[in-house]
Amino acid sequence: MADKKFFQPFDLGPLHLTNRAVMAPLTRSRATSDGVPKDMHVEYYRQRAGAGLIITEATNISEEGRGYAWTPGIFNDQQVTAWKKVTDAVHAEGGKIVLQLWHVGRISHPDLQPGNQPPVAPSAVKPSGKAFTEEGFKDHETPRALDESELPRVIEDYVKATRNARAAGFDGVEVHSANGYLLDQFLRDGTNTRTDRYGGSIENRMRFPLEVLDAVIAAWDHDHVGVRISPVTVMGGSSESDQQGLFNAYVEELNKRKPLYLHVIEGQTGGDRNKDNFDYAALRQRFDGVYMGNNNYDPQFAIEQIEKGEIDLACFGKLFISNPDLVTRIEVGAPLNEWDNDTFYGGDEHGYTDYPALSPEERARYAQAA
Repeated sequence: MADKKFFQPFDLGPLHLTNRAVMAPLTRSRATSDGVPKDMHVEYYRQRAGAGLIITEATNISEEGRGYAWTPGIFNDQQVTAWKKVTDAVHAEGGKIVLQLWHVGRISHPDLQPGNQPPVAPSAVKPSGKAFTEEGFKDHETPRALDESELPRVIEDYVKATRNARAAGFDGVEVHSANGYLLDQFLRDGTNTRTDRYGGSIENRMRFPLEVLDAVIAAWDHDHVGVRISPVTVMGGSSESDQQGLFNAYVEELNKRKPLYLHVIEGQTGGDRNKDNFDYAALRQRFDGVYMGNNNYDPQFAIEQIEKGEIDLACFGKLFISNPDLVTRIEVGAPLNEWDNDTFYGGDEHGYTDYPALSPEERARYAQAA
């Protein structure tokens, strides 16, 4: 099986990947209340450095951008110092790691905001569902619509976070423009009801996410900036009346900027890959760069899709949670550990750094039997 493209080195822009497996961004809610990664983050990511590329858990670009308890940030020196330990550990193992830039927009709660202020969003449209706070789950509240005069400040938060990620030793950043968070909220007509130049037409609704991407690229360069989208995933009751038209147009604009990769959640995150019968091939045709597929990829499907040229890189989420040596296990045909749903969010090292990897003897035995 080692002759499959999945296991072969791959050049992602300036990054030389040892294989085509990507560890997906996975929120684990184990940072301090101040958003500082801990020593166990260092070990967690170090264990998984056998991935061709690691995308970190979503990381807050500012205090305002936070929407879940105990999630990490990248907006102050203490956070940068802590993340530098992570990147050093991954690089020492020969791995590559990029940081996902996150602003949740309306998917938050005053308990998680500076000064207990309402969350901000494109428009004052209340999300359904509950926020995960340090006191437990609480109903989302109606956000405050950002004034046009505030948008440059939010863009500057993305720029500062990008510079901080670079200072922390990351190999790049991923702009999180998916899953119903701030940039996705600007894109969709169900969450963006603005009447200024950032609302209304598809062109106007794309304006702010593209301004963010342009600023992030200017702060580093296009070879170190990826983008994540999720055409049919809804969160908090978000909606879009023309999903195909919107994302066809958005990907055309992304393509002009030549980002490091396009990371696409195909189908409903964690669910139906065929939701809404969306045509992902149409996106692939509009994007000339590296296409990263995500959502319910098992090893065999990932290998097949890469062999057929349908995707360039394959993302795995839960499988990397429970299998720190996932690529090795796939290559030698070893069984995969099962994950524990109860330890996904919050807690200590249990369910985080204590999943077993194969011993050298086990690896040799499975390889011989393969």
